[in-house]
Amino acid sequence: MSESGMSDKAVLSCRNLGKSYEEGPESVVVLSALQLELHPGERVAIVGSSGSGKSTLLNLLGGLDTPTEGSVWLAGEELSALNEKARGLLRNRALGFVYQFHHLLPEFTALENVCMPLLIGKTAIPEARQRATALLERVGLKHRLAHKPSELSGGERQRVAIARALVNQPGLVMLDEPTGNLDSHTAQGIQDLMLELSTSSRTAFLVVTHDMALARQMDRVWRLEEGRLVEA
Repeated sequence: MSESGMSDKAVLSCRNLGKSYEEGPESVVVLSALQLELHPGERVAIVGSSGSGKSTLLNLLGGLDTPTEGSVWLAGEELSALNEKARGLLRNRALGFVYQFHHLLPEFTALENVCMPLLIGKTAIPEARQRATALLERVGLKHRLAHKPSELSGGERQRVAIARALVNQPGLVMLDEPTGNLDSHTAQGIQDLMLELSTSSRTAFLVVTHDMALARQMDRVWRLEEGRLVEA
């Protein structure tokens, strides 16, 4: 381990991570003493019942929430040591998110949606369009560049969301129930795409899911139980 508390090759690491909330005189512990590390190209699934703290964990790992104890390191930087602006810039550069609901901007085309993270990062418009186009072609949407989300199928929208998450070439993509709203055939296509990208691009994937078929295709599966991660 390096002095930073994160191994040199890890894209994400958390140490003794905990989160609790005060409810009146009581302290409710949601997560306690979690240890987790992901390396380039590694695929990890986290499963658990509703209310087990999976979304809370993702928010902590993505720097959207602050832990009560412990630390999270993303791309070699401790999130809690950064101010809000610096965390936002780091997330945009080093991390991609894909949610159960695609969260695409409805008034923009598929190409424009995928360009957004690049434009936020001050990439020139011609380069952003070129990179976004190449990635949409790679996920099988060459013929859908000018279509808005309402004109796309559920699987196509999720592919656009994955392309948007990958366009900045982050070391890590977090996915929250990415196949939750898809039929089994479309879900399998999304799974195959994720597996191919993790191999070809060395992108690490952290997937929170109820879908055990998806979880079993990952390199490791962890179950969140009573605020702790145990091997599933």
